[in-house]
Amino acid sequence: MRGWRYAPRVLLSLLLAAVLVLHAAGVVRIDALKRLEAWSYDTRLLLTMPHTVDPRVVIVNIDEASLKQLGRWPWSRDKLAALVDTLFDKYAVAAIGFDVVFAEPDPSLLVLEHLATTQLRTHPDFAKTLKNARSLLDFDARFAAALHKGPTVLGYYFTPYAGTAGVLPAPVFAAGAMHGQDRAFTTNLGYGANLPALQANAAGGGFFNMLADFDGVTRRMLLLQKYQGADYEALSLATLRAAFSAPLTFAQVNETGLGKSYTRLVLDADGLSVPLNQHGAAYVPYRAYPGYQYVSAADVLARRIPPAVLENTIVLVGATAPGLLDLRVTPLAKSYPGVEIHANLISGMLDNTIRYTPAWAADAQTLVALVLGVLLALVLPRLTPMRGALLSLLLVATLLASNYWAWEHKWVLPLATLLVLILGLMLLNMAWGFFAETRARRQITGLFGQYVPPELVDEMSQDPSRFNMRSESRELTILFSDVRGFTSISEGLSPQQLSDLLNEFLSAMTQVIHQHQGTIDKYMGDCIMAFWGAPMDNPHHARDAVLAGMDMQAALTELNKTFVAKGWPELHVGVGINTGTVSVGNMGSQFRMAYTVMGDVVNLASRLEGITKFYMAPVVVGENTRAALPDMEFIELDLVRVKGKELPVAIFQPLGLQGQVDAATLAAAQRFASALAAYRAQRWDEAEAILNALQNEHPSKLYALYLERLAHLRDNPPGADWDGVWIYESK
Repeated sequence: MRGWRYAPRVLLSLLLAAVLVLHAAGVVRIDALKRLEAWSYDTRLLLTMPHTVDPRVVIVNIDEASLKQLGRWPWSRDKLAALVDTLFDKYAVAAIGFDVVFAEPDPSLLVLEHLATTQLRTHPDFAKTLKNARSLLDFDARFAAALHKGPTVLGYYFTPYAGTAGVLPAPVFAAGAMHGQDRAFTTNLGYGANLPALQANAAGGGFFNMLADFDGVTRRMLLLQKYQGADYEALSLATLRAAFSAPLTFAQVNETGLGKSYTRLVLDADGLSVPLNQHGAAYVPYRAYPGYQYVSAADVLARRIPPAVLENTIVLVGATAPGLLDLRVTPLAKSYPGVEIHANLISGMLDNTIRYTPAWAADAQTLVALVLGVLLALVLPRLTPMRGALLSLLLVATLLASNYWAWEHKWVLPLATLLVLILGLMLLNMAWGFFAETRARRQITGLFGQYVPPELVDEMSQDPSRFNMRSESRELTILFSDVRGFTSISEGLSPQQLSDLLNEFLSAMTQVIHQHQGTIDKYMGDCIMAFWGAPMDNPHHARDAVLAGMDMQAALTELNKTFVAKGWPELHVGVGINTGTVSVGNMGSQFRMAYTVMGDVVNLASRLEGITKFYMAPVVVGENTRAALPDMEFIELDLVRVKGKELPVAIFQPLGLQGQVDAATLAAAQRFASALAAYRAQRWDEAEAILNALQNEHPSKLYALYLERLAHLRDNPPGADWDGVWIYESK
């Protein structure tokens, strides 16, 4: 009966062990353990990574110096053609991979073509000159010819939503080629790729989508993804294959004979092979930064680089200049050039040093956790604290040593769960339940805290039963804001000035959104995405969102005074707002989850933000938002058909709450509404008279825009079925 005195501790120990075993088995997920596992991986990587520069891979850098010498990005294709010619002809590189996408035609010739059909269409000399200039200014053709000179690979990206641009290269494995593989590769619905003529003249193409873990850190990269049943390769893999002209095969490897396998890609080039997990991803074998020679694109064009640096190397063309925003969070740094991630993969494939998690690792971890958990739960309560600590530390040392041995043999074995199991049971028996109780409380707060704004964590933690992260359909109001001309602004500032300006701007705008009970979804450079109505219920979400958008403009006016005093440029922001039913909740993939919103309503809100610049309207809202606010004054701007929408939508600019808008503004809005009705009824003279009067009294971009349209419509009369809808194909 003496053993019964240990029963509570044994039972509590078994309960802790059971939880950890279930986590190891994948039945439950503990966020703290996921973070600890990620930290343990990062630590092993940082302690063992090479601290040398790999001379086989060189990065041609679109850096700040290149932008100063060659002009703002994107450069005209003749410069890119010259860059490719120089790399092949002067430096004899083995292959070139572009960590950029060329989805739009070069504008050099397009401008002249546009003039030939508009202002200068009747000018005979211009037409003759244009005919002679076409061959000289067809920079896309020049670039395509340069790409054809040698092994070149163009980058592109996949998207999880429908919609395509450009043309994809041929898949590395046709649909059905990998039938029978026990894999679950990422499947995509759309892509953004290169112009057909460019892709046709390149040796291949590879996607450059970045893959971030749940904490936003890039530890792995997808090397294969699916589209319409076929498998496509990553930029790093495609560039390496182009350098060796190597075909690609695959094999399903069974290491244990227990039915557990993984896919290994095989390059027919000196026996190179790459292990992939079931989702088509491989660990990035990082080198200490910088692990590769960076050369400025401007220096390459000027032939200032010694030939020995580039000769017979694999070249990646990528960007690190401020404002181009190709920086990623990695185990090495929070701002790490994305192009160097591709370089690390190429280097790792060349050296066969890419690590992988064996297919049996999860089962082995579960079995070890089960055995250790039961044994320690039964033994530790019967040992003195000192002996229990010594036993536990001995097991920890054994675990670390075996894990290091596996790491050196290119196996990435899980570590955190077993460490926590051993140390947790030790501390549990030493502190009697204190650790488990406090850890559970921190876990709940941490779980909610990573998906909602920090200012709501305290309120949610007071009654967590009211909230859950499951996706649901709910009516919300979405807001997008974006700084107009931010790329030009960023070019005129130093990196520190740009960082300080962005911090002050985003802080001020975020404060306004939070004051109106909004939730920040994400920051995308200078763009802010926010929504109202979740996770906290808000019956006035449309009102709060519109008032927030208007107050953001007012706050920006004051902020610009501070910017001018500091010698910084003034900022101008467009705000798009839309209301409707969306999916909101914990979304993403098993690689990364986020509390966010998705749906057509979100896409339209983004389009509305892009439309603001055409009307110089500070805030543009959709029909649903307008309908939800009967106590607010609006002016209808137009009826437009935006990209991705077949039916036209009415767009409005909010003027303010009823009773708070001056009479002159309301009168002008009513007169414009009359002009808009006449315009849509093709009563051109009536519409023009009203618009001219309004423009004379209160000059406005909106009135000028419609007067320009009227002039165009007089010269190009629409058909009888014209409905007054304006089409915007861009954002």
